[in-house]
Amino acid sequence: MKKITIEIKWALIFALAVLVWMLLEKLFGLHDKHIDLHYYLTNLFAIPAIWIYVLALKDKKRNFYNGQISYKAGVVSGTIMTLIITLLYPILQWIISEVITPDYFTNVINYSLETGYHATREEAEAYFNLKSYIVGGLIWALIIGIATTLIVMLFLRSKKS
Repeated sequence: MKKITIEIKWALIFALAVLVWMLLEKLFGLHDKHIDLHYYLTNLFAIPAIWIYVLALKDKKRNFYNGQISYKAGVVSGTIMTLIITLLYPILQWIISEVITPDYFTNVINYSLETGYHATREEAEAYFNLKSYIVGGLIWALIIGIATTLIVMLFLRSKKS
């Protein structure tokens, strides 16, 4: 357990960042009044998400590997962090959907019908619901977390002297 303390810490920081981001989206009206901007602005979360991965992997390099980390060790660390985040994701999505913004699915369904994104309510409801967001989020968290790790470690790995 001590070997993955840093990954657990940063996965929890990442989870907290997700919740704070969703609170901000809700406060700025991206889940209702300005839902038309949500699709575009929610993607800005990539900036703090990548930064958290950079900080986590720097922390692992500095405090576990004494400043010297191989690409492989960094990828293992980032993958462990990603797996923890992925395990937390259903809980995070439930908190977002049921506590932070319980009206989001209704709002986005209505918006998707108004704009013609979906032709029928049934189609929109099949796409915008807690289960589909959890399933999609699990896949997305794994893919993006590992991809971010692979790229970040290109820059953070220790160079051979």
